[in-house]
Amino acid sequence: MARDAANREQFRPDDHDHEHFLLTSVVGSYPKPTWLNRADDLVDDPDASFDEADLEEAHDDACRLITEEHERTGLDTVVDGEMRRNEMVEFFAERIDGYEFNGPVKVWGHNYFHKPSVVEEVSYDEPWLVDEFEFTDAVAERPVKVPITGPYTLANWAFDEHYGDSEALAYDLADLVNEEIEKLVEAGARYIQIDEPALATTPDDHAIVGSCLERIVDGVPDEVRVGVHVCYGDYSRIYPELNEFPVDEVDLELCNDDYQQIETLADGEFAPDLALGVVDVHDAEVESVEEIKQNIKQGLKVVPPEQLTVSPDCGLKLLPREAAYQKTENLVTAAREVEAELDAGEIEVPARDAPTADD
Repeated sequence: MARDAANREQFRPDDHDHEHFLLTSVVGSYPKPTWLNRADDLVDDPDASFDEADLEEAHDDACRLITEEHERTGLDTVVDGEMRRNEMVEFFAERIDGYEFNGPVKVWGHNYFHKPSVVEEVSYDEPWLVDEFEFTDAVAERPVKVPITGPYTLANWAFDEHYGDSEALAYDLADLVNEEIEKLVEAGARYIQIDEPALATTPDDHAIVGSCLERIVDGVPDEVRVGVHVCYGDYSRIYPELNEFPVDEVDLELCNDDYQQIETLADGEFAPDLALGVVDVHDAEVESVEEIKQNIKQGLKVVPPEQLTVSPDCGLKLLPREAAYQKTENLVTAAREVEAELDAGEIEVPARDAPTADD
């Protein structure tokens, strides 16, 4: 069942102009400045006078830059664009005891992925993201969201050479994610997003993901908003079962197929908040404000305004940076205009009983 999603109000800016509030955010990744990619390469070049301290400074500068860029768009909650991270599994596997790397694996075309192997029982040593969060939180004027690759994905996108049981591995990893969230909450984090792209390709494992989430949120205070992001897939295979996920928000990638699955989600009561993808992260063409407003209204077929979060479909990192910025800025403008129309009674919202945490 969904957790108490009333915690979204803490992200309403003090200067918010409208009675209605559509929470705006991003999923996580954002295009890296070209010079940061060069810095990542230089630190591995033995002929370059560029060391880890220089790279840390470059990462700090990039995180500061992208956080401020997000704030200029008007987002209610910001992310540092994951400037310090490489690949979403690799980054965490490097920090979790029990993983090792044995070279890149070809995944498609000429693209390679440093797929890790689990060679012993996974365990938690030092915090993975606390320093990252504390830096971003210090430079940001808006609340900071922390994306974390979920345990189901960390288990299934690795070679298992120890457990022989991916479900058991996922549960152990979920316990580690819970430890990390405890540290993040102690540091002041109030918005956590669990990324589970692997569920999109194996949707019949939704019960395993649900059990992982139960472990993840164990002991997490109600005022901490926890969401889960699931990349594009056949959502009919995880809905209405996702109503049982113990999260405040479920983030779905619906824009890139022109909301063909929206009626599936509108059938019945959608229990958690819906974080609706309203811009396509696979197309560099920037949607107009009017187009995005129509996309936002698709979400109102599923949940009332007080349960709707507005975000891109997925991470923006593969787009040109200017396109990513303009899409995000238009997303915020569209959300504010829809709020004004809701305030004025110009948008008819389907009547429904809002689900409670006990539903």
